[in-house]
Amino acid sequence: MTASPKPLQIDFVSDVVCPWCVVGLGGLETALGALAAEGITAEIHFQPFELNPDMAPEGEDITEHIGRKYGATPEQSAKNRAMIRDRAAEAWSNLGPDDGKGFEMRMGETSRIWNTFDAHRLLHWAGTVGPAEQRALKEALFRAHFTDNRPLPDAEVLADAAEAAGLDRTEAARVLADGRYAAEVREAEALWRSRGITGVPAVVVEGKYLISGGQPAAVFEEALRKIAGEGT
Repeated sequence: MTASPKPLQIDFVSDVVCPWCVVGLGGLETALGALAAEGITAEIHFQPFELNPDMAPEGEDITEHIGRKYGATPEQSAKNRAMIRDRAAEAWSNLGPDDGKGFEMRMGETSRIWNTFDAHRLLHWAGTVGPAEQRALKEALFRAHFTDNRPLPDAEVLADAAEAAGLDRTEAARVLADGRYAAEVREAEALWRSRGITGVPAVVVEGKYLISGGQPAAVFEEALRKIAGEGT
């Protein structure tokens, strides 16, 4: 098969408090690693989506939130968290600094879910710096929330994540304090809603192919190979 002559353009629409988005990103990047030998590459752009745009700054207990939103019992919620922990570890087993260990999720009964608008503003800023910086910040925010259980509306937590991603901490703090990129994030969120995105992760390839959910690497690999073939 002749590979696509240019990188596939991928919009990864997601929220940083979405555990399936962690799974989906791991699956996507693992698939791209396997496809590189075939000459299939991609440019990933992270797009904003808020699962809970009306969430108060103090957040909400995760078990109470899941029970209220989806009707899950505490036992069902705990079982689902355990399953997602296993999926995340598997999806990231060949990615990131935890080489061979996967992504460590420490979601528990005391975890909270947060408003993520400021995190998305910071991600937008990182995207103006470069795609690698935006990718690094995305992972740093995932880890701040799911591994370290830190409060995402806190400006210090967000600045820490920016610094961990290799970004300028002082400039990150300015972005947060100034309210920068609020309009751009709102516009992007409205755009993806207008295109029918109601749940995440939503992986949009070449602006027209949708792969929904936290899929395994094999699913992404098959879909991307087919899409790349159609572009030749």
